[in-house]
Amino acid sequence: MISTSHLHPMLVHFPIALITIGFMADIAFLVFKKEVCLSKTGFYLMIIGTLSAIAAFMSGNLFTYEPTQGEIVKVFSSHQTAALITVIIMSIGSTLRIYMTIAKKEQTLLKWIVFMFYFAGTASVGYTGYMGGTMVYNYMMSL
Repeated sequence: MISTSHLHPMLVHFPIALITIGFMADIAFLVFKKEVCLSKTGFYLMIIGTLSAIAAFMSGNLFTYEPTQGEIVKVFSSHQTAALITVIIMSIGSTLRIYMTIAKKEQTLLKWIVFMFYFAGTASVGYTGYMGGTMVYNYMMSL
């Protein structure tokens, strides 16, 4: 039987991969404008990446313990804050992109606003993962 404390480590890799690859697909679309599939790939990966970020965030809050002493407390706090920022940024960006797609406003200024949210979310999820890795590898934080 899998312990609930294993859920967070199992889920965290999804938002990192999905958001990063989705953003790269959107960048590729800027280069190869005729390849509409790249934009659609970026869209779907953004939505799925956002949902996986929410799941990873919730599993971290519900099923992992918070360190109470030592230098790891600062790293943990940074990790938790960056995760929340990632969820907020990606949720706003995904909501705007869904609206943009439904309203057929893909060729407006909104496209660039969404792109900036996606960029910020990609940077944020990368930093969140870095802080999580720092806790595991530098401070040997385990389940």
